[in-house]
Order: sequence, then structure tokens, then C-alpha cells
Amino acid sequence: MTLRLYDTKMRSLRDFVPLEADSVSVYVCGATVQSGPHIGHLRAALSFDILRRWLQRRFERVTFVRNVTDIDDKVLANATDSEPWWALAYRVEREFTSVYDAIGILPPTYEPRATGSIPQMIELITELIERGHAYAADGDVYFDVASWPAYGELTRQSIDSMEPAADSDPRSKRDPRDFALWKARKDGEPADASWSAPWGAGRPGWHIECSAMSRRYLGAEFDIHGGGLDLRFPHHENELAQSTAAGDGFARYWVHNGLVTVGDQKMSKSLGNFLLAADVLDERDPLVVRYALSAAHYRSSLDLTASSFDEAAVALERITTFVKRSVAVSGQAAEVPLPPLPIDFEHAMDDDLNVPEALAVVHRRVRDGNAALDAGDKNAAAVAAAEVTGMMGTLGIAVDNDSSARTVAAEASALDVLVQSMIAQRAEARAAKDWPAADRVRDAIGAAGIVLEDTPDGTHWSIDGR
Repeated sequence: MTLRLYDTKMRSLRDFVPLEADSVSVYVCGATVQSGPHIGHLRAALSFDILRRWLQRRFERVTFVRNVTDIDDKVLANATDSEPWWALAYRVEREFTSVYDAIGILPPTYEPRATGSIPQMIELITELIERGHAYAADGDVYFDVASWPAYGELTRQSIDSMEPAADSDPRSKRDPRDFALWKARKDGEPADASWSAPWGAGRPGWHIECSAMSRRYLGAEFDIHGGGLDLRFPHHENELAQSTAAGDGFARYWVHNGLVTVGDQKMSKSLGNFLLAADVLDERDPLVVRYALSAAHYRSSLDLTASSFDEAAVALERITTFVKRSVAVSGQAAEVPLPPLPIDFEHAMDDDLNVPEALAVVHRRVRDGNAALDAGDKNAAAVAAAEVTGMMGTLGIAVDNDSSARTVAAEASALDVLVQSMIAQRAEARAAKDWPAADRVRDAIGAAGIVLEDTPDGTHWSIDGR
């Protein structure tokens, strides 16, 4: 089987072949930490967490880089006298990390902050100026879009159809569509929000950050560049232009996740229609949130409602209930060696991370496993439960963690202690020929759905028909 991914630049599914046969390099645009994360940020991070987990099953090593933009116009605008920009950025970065951790998003291999790579950005800007693709003016530096004929290739736009770049003051631009690589320090901005550069004190533009950091941590050419669909233009278009103009091969595959919508309208802070991730996680089980956000294909828009989480809770409960039943009946803990993933699950994941189809495979195995339990086929049920555990673990939902199957083992042990105590009470009553007392104990056990079997070796119990 071959993993295929939809390449946004090529607008087609492509067989994924990494630069190195046993190693994959991924760069994903992370948060601009001007304010707390909303549920759309969580969905974006989750999309690439699932990609990363699947790549780790397919290849020996995955280097996964997700940056933090901790210096930006919006960060400076939201700072206060009591909370300077760098303190705000760090606090909000921690908020992002907290919600990522809550739903089980793996930490990146590297998570560089933009402020930690200023020298590399200055170096890259210098190269662009020397190659004739950028120019300094009044302390600012701009990318000269007219100097790069391929500009617009990611989003298939012509320069003539583009709007002026609104990321900087246009006072010294040669062309209104030129975008900022370096921004001169302005009056009123904090002194510690600028760095020395050959063109004067200032700070980097947004787009140059990712080009410099991806080059620093992954090299001049790497496998996959990811981010939200809303980043294709201008951010990713500008990254591609400046990196390739500097002579870098840059990203070989472009992968973008769809947006979260509310009433078919993009969720965003500027529109004021966002759901804060922390608020959602306060009200919902984190695994339910993860299931709800991953249940739609990563490239599709996801219109979230309360019923989205309700449906996810029901689906997840169906899965965990089956695993619990299987462990309780078979007496096997979830730590038993996992069988290979079902081939239809692997086909779904290899088909551009088709998680909806992969979850359909999970639920088919759950139905098969429940049918096996009803038929008394413990072995078939145990195999199905192990497959379900493996598939859900691959999707980052550990049904064998403390909240599910491992707890099941503890619950089964506790139940055994209680039932054995009642069996002992019944045995004592029978030995004393106190038949009413013995019957009361038997009836209480039976009311709990437990069947007793008296044998020459003692009394054994099992769950009634389940």
C-alpha cells in the first residue's frame, strides 16, 4: 500500500515519497500567540497530529516542527503596561499547549519561537536582497513580487489579480503587492520588540519567520508543509516565493486542513463567532472533543454544533463499552499484544487520511465484537477488542488508558472481590442450612446480571450472556 496525500499546490492526490526513504520532515504553521486558542486552532493542530501519527507508523522517523509566532503586530497591539508583549506571548503559548495536551496532541519534535531565529531571518533577507528579489527602503525591507515570475503558483493567481499586501505600511513600496520581510521600529513600540539589522532596528515580517525556521530545523528542502486552508494566501504563497527565490527547494508537498465554521461562516476572532477551546474542554470530555474534531475529513469544512459533540460522545461510548465488555468477559487486559491493524483501516488512512472511513471500520469491528460476545465467542471478541484498541490508539484516542480499559481491569478486579465475598457469604449460609439467606445472596448476585456455577472445584461466576 502507498500513502497518498492531497497536494494543495498540485490540486491532486499524490503518492507520498519522502526525500529520505526512512525519514519524513514536516513543518506546520503554529499559533500566533496574541490571544487564547479557539476550537478552530485545536482542529488544525489535531489534523496534523493524526498525519504525524500515521507517518510514524509508515516510516522509521518523523521530524515534526511547529512554530510559535511570538512577535507580531497583533501581539504588540494586545500587550498592556501590566503585561508586556513577551509576557503576553508566553502566557498565551502556554494556553495553546494546555489545550493541545488535553486532547492528546503530541508535542512537536521542535517548537521554535520566532524570536529565537532572528539571526536566521536576517541572513535569509540578506540573501534575497543580494539576489535582487528584495529591497530596503526607509528601514523596511520588502519582497519584490515582480522580480519572481512564479509568484502566485501555490494559489494559481496572477499578480495582476492580487490585492495590495496589507501587512505593512506601503509608504516606500515599489509595488503595493510587495510584502514586508522586515519592519522598521516605529515610535511608541517597545524598545525590546526590535532587533539590530543592516537596514536599521526593527522586527521580522510574518512570512519570513516560517521560511527561516523551516530551513533552520529541516533544511533547504523538506517533505511536507502544513497549515490551515486560510493560510494558503498570502502566508504560504509568500513563504514559497521568498524561499524558492533564495534558492531553496522548500516544501515538496503542501497539505491544508479545512476550517471550522459556525452556521457555514468561517470561525475567526475577527468575526467574533469563535468558541474558545478552553471553554469547550471545560464542558466536554477531551476525548469526545478529539473524536468530534477528527470525525470529519481533515480537508472538509466542519460546522460545529452542540449535537456534534453529543454524537461524538455516543459513538465513543459505544466503542469503550464494547472494549469494557470484552475485557470483563474474557478476563484479558488491554496490554495483550495488539494484532496488525485491519487492512481496510490501513487502506482508509493511506487514502489521504480518510478518518471517517477509518472510524467506520472501527464501528464495524465493534459490531462484530458485540455479536461475538452475544454468541459466547470470547476469542473472536478479544481479537476484535484488540483491533479496536489498536485503531483508536492510532487515531490518538486511547481506549485502553486510565479512563477506559485499564480502568476496566481495575473494575473487574474490584468486582471479583465483591462477588467472591458474596459467594463466601452464600457458602456460609448454605453450610448453616440457612437457605433463605443463601437464596437472598444468590438473588442479589443474579439481579446484577451475574451467573453462579457450582462445581466440584468451587463456585465460579460470569456475566450473564454478555
